[in-house]
Amino acid sequence: MPITSLQNERIAELLRLDKKRHRDETGRFVVEGPHLVLEAVEEGLCETVFSLADPGYPGVETLLVSEAVMAKIAATYTPQGILAIVRRPRPLPAGDRILLLDGIQDPGNMGTILRTALAFGFSTVVADGCVDFYNQKVLRSTQGAVFRLNLIEAPLPEWIDAHPSVAVYGTDPHGGVAVDGIVPPSGPLALILGNEGAGIRPGLLAKTVRNVFVETDGVESLNVAIAGAIVMHRLRAR
Repeated sequence: MPITSLQNERIAELLRLDKKRHRDETGRFVVEGPHLVLEAVEEGLCETVFSLADPGYPGVETLLVSEAVMAKIAATYTPQGILAIVRRPRPLPAGDRILLLDGIQDPGNMGTILRTALAFGFSTVVADGCVDFYNQKVLRSTQGAVFRLNLIEAPLPEWIDAHPSVAVYGTDPHGGVAVDGIVPPSGPLALILGNEGAGIRPGLLAKTVRNVFVETDGVESLNVAIAGAIVMHRLRAR
């Protein structure tokens, strides 16, 4: 029989994960939709599936729910009929390309940035004062990239000071050098992307070895996700 009550303890457990504090305490989060659930299953991170119909994932606990319950627990206006509680991925090696995010607030930007980081080899992402990596809108925007990145929340000034061997590049539309003229270094490199409105904090720009910008015609600056994609492509490991 499907679960028909929102007071069911398993449903209550799922709903508690709406809160970042509970996600951080438990090391778990919720993904929604067949694509993300399947990604979690294939990565071995899926704990419990909540679905209108049994998707047939061997070895994964599946709880059927009524359409009324699904409509209440789904984060989207048009529920896709399946969601899951999953564990956060285990930490991965930092690699030689690291992305540092200073105050990114828009979930769509964050999701796009994470997908781009994975595409261009920035396998570790460190966030300071940003929208949560495991926010539902961010997760949908990542399209599964969240499962294959090393995601860290930490104060960026302290992180930079603790990694003196990493060459840190900043992005500054009002200073620095055009990124097209940069020859990517062979060693470890970190790139900072800043807040959508305020940019990177001046104290962080002061800690970089070089600041770069994307040359444009007719506009002063680009959306942070678009500018970040251009710079990451230029600075990716060769």
